[in-house]
Amino acid sequence: MVETKPKIKMTELKTFNRTEIPNWCPGCGNFGIIAGVKKTLAELDFKPENTVLVSGVGCFAKLPYWVKVNGFVGLHGRSLPVAQGIKLANQNLNVIAFGGDGDGYGEGGNHFTHACRRNINMAYFVHNNGVFGLTTGQYSPASEKGRKSKSSPLGSTEKPVNPLALAISAGATFVARTYAGNLKEMVEIMKKAILHDGFAFVDIIQPCVTFNPQHSFDYYNDKVYYLDDKHDSNNKLQALEKALEWEQEEKFACGIFYQE
Repeated sequence: MVETKPKIKMTELKTFNRTEIPNWCPGCGNFGIIAGVKKTLAELDFKPENTVLVSGVGCFAKLPYWVKVNGFVGLHGRSLPVAQGIKLANQNLNVIAFGGDGDGYGEGGNHFTHACRRNINMAYFVHNNGVFGLTTGQYSPASEKGRKSKSSPLGSTEKPVNPLALAISAGATFVARTYAGNLKEMVEIMKKAILHDGFAFVDIIQPCVTFNPQHSFDYYNDKVYYLDDKHDSNNKLQALEKALEWEQEEKFACGIFYQE
């Protein structure tokens, strides 16, 4: 007789569903991200009462409204100080902060840098669509140089911030990028980030189908590739070199760049 191991009972996915329906634009990358967050929480067997999602201001910031856990929506760019305070006050809580490329790399850039070096045990997921979507299409710190928008009709004159290189240089102990169009890979990265002992940062590239349509799912599907076993995520210099790659070539490596 063959013995079968008992199945590990995970928290059901529907546990994290609310009755409200997200009002993001049809085709928004945020739908993939919220699906990934719920699946991640379920597979980690997290309980709603022990989980806190913290966000700032932006289209992404409504995510805590639509996941049935504890939530806090704060000021623009200020999800990290709130999340760090929650984690320090109760270290038994599972704390995840969310940002956007405008919210997190612009208004919250200073908080981001110091959260990396403090290395508090929490995860930070940034929805990166390369534009200020909530305020209808201004260029963001992640927009490419020359980007024409409502706030830069002649094209932006600034080079975009490199969040992965910044996080590695500032001392983050887990740095990764994933893609909202690949749910399976995104969930695996999210789980590893949350289980990491220290500050875990994940840049999630996604399209804004309304205000940044040139960076569509088709665009990212053509530009995204995944790090293989040749990449040594324990090598900080190699991780930094890989993070700088997209500044020379228009392609997006996804996976874990660096971890301690």
